[in-house]
Parts: sequence; C-alpha cells; structure tokens
Amino acid sequence: MLTNNLIELNSNENSLGMAKSAKQAVIESLDIGFRYPDDQRAALITKVADINGVTENQISLVSGSSENIRTVIQMLQNQALISGKKFQVIVPHPTFAYTELYATSIDVPVVKVPLTDESYAFDLQSMQKVAADFDGISLLYFCNPNNPTATITDTKILKDWVERAPDNHYFLLDEAYSEYVTDPSFESGVTWIKKPHSGNIVVVRTFSKLCALAGMRVGYAVASPKMIAKLEAFISIDNINLSGAVAALATLDDEDFLALSLKTANQSRQMVEQTLDELGLRYLPSQASFIFHEIKGDVQTYIDRMREHGIAVGREFAPITGFNRLTLGRPDEMAVFVEVLKSFREKGWV
Repeated sequence: MLTNNLIELNSNENSLGMAKSAKQAVIESLDIGFRYPDDQRAALITKVADINGVTENQISLVSGSSENIRTVIQMLQNQALISGKKFQVIVPHPTFAYTELYATSIDVPVVKVPLTDESYAFDLQSMQKVAADFDGISLLYFCNPNNPTATITDTKILKDWVERAPDNHYFLLDEAYSEYVTDPSFESGVTWIKKPHSGNIVVVRTFSKLCALAGMRVGYAVASPKMIAKLEAFISIDNINLSGAVAALATLDDEDFLALSLKTANQSRQMVEQTLDELGLRYLPSQASFIFHEIKGDVQTYIDRMREHGIAVGREFAPITGFNRLTLGRPDEMAVFVEVLKSFREKGWV
C-alpha cells in the first residue's frame, strides 16, 4: 500500500504544526525583514530568562540548541589548549549524536559508555569512573529525557554527582524534551544552576519540540553568567533570524497552544502504549514525545515495511537491537500507525 501522503514519525518533529499565533507573528514581521532582529532577540532573551527564573546574562540564545552543544565543546577545547590539558567528551550510548559528531569533527576524543542492560539507563557509575580516571578536562553529556529511549535518569544520583564533581568535570544537560516529563522525581538542571558553585553546568533547551518550531531553528542555553560569557565568544554573531525570534515569542505567550501540544502528545502516547500492551510488545516508559518500543524482528525490514504502508518510523540505534523509536504524531496519525502495526501482527511480522 503506497501513498503520496507519508506520515512522518521518524524525526521527533511536532506534527501539530506551528501555532496560529506564531504564523501570524512571522507574517507581521515581514515588513521589517530588512532590519536586524536586535530588539526581538533581546525580548526573547528576557522572556526565556523570566520563564527559567534566571538573569538575562545566564541565557545564550542560539540557532537551535545544537549550536549550544557545539559552542560548549569548542569553548572547552580552547580552554584545554590554553591550559595545556587534555580534553575528552563522555557520552552514553546510544544517545543524541550531535555531541559526538561535533567533538570528532575537531579531533576531540569521545568515550561512549553503553546503556545498562535491560533497563537501558545511563550507566552513571561507569561514566563517573571514565571521568575520574582521566587526567584532564571531561565533558559529560546527558540527554535527559534521553533520545532514543525517552527515559529519564535518576535525579538524585546525577544531582549528587554534579554537586560533588571536581572543577575539571563539566556537565552538558540536554533537556530538549523536558516539557513532556510527568515523572515527579525529575528535576531540571536549571534548578542546580541557581545554586552556588554551579559553574560547571550547562543546560540546553529547544523550541523545536513542544513549541513545534523545528524549522525556525531557535534554542538556548542556561548557565552561570561566567559560563555564558565564555560560550558567547563561540556563537555566531546575529545568529537568530527575525522569523524564529517572533515565532518563539508568540508561542511562549500562547498558553492554549502549549497546552494543546502537550495534550496531543499525551493522547497519542496513550493510544500507542495501549496497542503495544495488547500486542505484548515491550516499550520503555516514555517521558518524551516519542516511544522506544520492541518489534521482535529485524528493524530495517520493519522500517521498510512501514514506509511501504505510508509511514516513516525511526532508524535503528545500535548497539540496541529489536527496538524502534516512534515519534508521537497527532492522534489521527497514530490511529493509522496502530492499524498498520496490528496488521503486521496478523502477518507475523512483529
């Protein structure tokens, strides 16, 4: 069954689409498209700082949170070169790949620590040992909730580690999906930044997920004023475009849209989890806008068959086998997915 209307459930985009308020803000900004967006950029920094309960000099606004990840790596590499120290990046495996990609592109060694067996959680003890055994600067990257597993890490253990870490250990906390978290044990790294001696923490956030602005490329980092000043030296000048800035501002003010966006994801998650339960397919507890679930078969064959039925699902995330990452689209899209998945069971494919 081929279709020209591919349902895209493979890139963790928000298929609800941009808020009407954001679209209108972009349209209205076209008349000043010949101006630099200094005022709009400043307004967005003020808004983001207020939402996070920090000062404006604790915000670094960038073209997608991936730019924040790059600047952290470049800043620390530069710091290591100046001080004559070695520098390494430590990441769980698998996780969001940009930290590894940026590091390897400038010849920074990356240590990948496998997730734990069965639960696929971060192996915090092993990651801590890698950092402790290294004579130099270590950057530890945590995508929390993690991509692709959609799970959160143990807040108490991670918090205790961060608070006791030596000065040569830095923590990059990627909270791209934090707005979706329902587990009451979760605590954002932003709260840790507000405490004394938090100069080794950077939290990055994005407008790509809940706000549905992936194409607008807007993100930000939260850190101590001293850390932000260091990072700002490595960002692109005038890195936020006018459309992205006004769209982000409008979306942040649109409480109805944000509530709808979250409600839609929760409805879709419930639909998929109910179906997976019915089929006896294991899935990890999702705290994000996607689900990491078992298929009991070859992942690539499953991906190909889904595409033949008009649905694009996520890729395989080695070294984990037999699982697939599914983006939570709109409920109407998930209804189609559920129907196709059940048909696969009838054929013995999952």
